[in-house]
Amino acid sequence: MSQTAEAKVPVKEQEPLFSSKNRRLLTDPLDENNPITIQVLGVCSALAVTAQVKPALVMAICVVFVCSFANLVISLLRNGIPGRIRMIVQLVIIATLVTLVNEVLAAFVYDLSKELSVYIGLIITNCIIMGRLEAFAMGNKPWPSFLDGVGNGLGYGAILILVAVFREVFGAGTFLGFQVIPPFMYDLGYMNNGVMVTPAAAMFLIGIFIWIQRARNPKLVDVS
Repeated sequence: MSQTAEAKVPVKEQEPLFSSKNRRLLTDPLDENNPITIQVLGVCSALAVTAQVKPALVMAICVVFVCSFANLVISLLRNGIPGRIRMIVQLVIIATLVTLVNEVLAAFVYDLSKELSVYIGLIITNCIIMGRLEAFAMGNKPWPSFLDGVGNGLGYGAILILVAVFREVFGAGTFLGFQVIPPFMYDLGYMNNGVMVTPAAAMFLIGIFIWIQRARNPKLVDVS
């Protein structure tokens, strides 16, 4: 009798690590729920660090790291964080991760660390990270929270790098510091676009990306 009862106990199947639901946490922020072009968050840093590809790439990696591990830590602690101080705890965790990132950059890429020093510190107040902690990590398990952080960091970084590519190529004629506009083009009268080296160019480019994204996917028109 006991054996029959045991046989009837349903066995709960474990969700695969990369189920379709979890994969959407990685892919949605790259397109339909991009933190910059759809949620319009993190725009300030997109204006500031995208004059060249290298600092934009480093900033993107830093944000992916901070966002994913902040989400993970907050998710692990979510049931023990008093609601009244949850934002203070979130800021402490983000600040700790940003300090770690800043120290690693200073140790291995000092010149780039000096160039990005102020903006790395501003990751602490990046609305994308705080928003994911509040909207997702506080109510979900660690693994999905980690994937959500990775996805939103990648979505943010993708826009940063795209903007930086256009600004560096057309503003300085280089890519990652290497000359890509042939010298004979300058002999023929080609000139680098001075507007591209200004923050205003980043705003124009982000606006163009938003327009292209909504034109390609009309259901996004009324999102914001």
